Amino acid sequence: MFTIQENNTGVSFAVKVHPRAKHDAIVGEIGDALKLALKAPPVEGRANEACIEFFAKLLKVPRSSITIASGATSRLKVVRISGITAAQLRQRLQATGTSS
Repeated sequence: MFTIQENNTGVSFAVKVHPRAKHDAIVGEIGDALKLALKAPPVEGRANEACIEFFAKLLKVPRSSITIASGATSRLKVVRISGITAAQLRQRLQATGTSS
């Protein structure tokens, strides 16, 4: 199961991004990280923007509450979401059928 770090402002978790995929989706877990397939190419920050947009739509949170905390130029990224708890994140992921 992927690890969620929680603090008083929100949550953060690791994501392993697979760019240039056929569709945008969470396709599983790798160790402590979610595996995320994105159609966007890994150039000029497009994959990072696609990652933020994907989680904003999936979790129904504003784009402004999501940031790439680390790994902006790497496939392994840490995504930070402010304004939600770890329990809320897990609940929303389960509701979409993307994680257990």
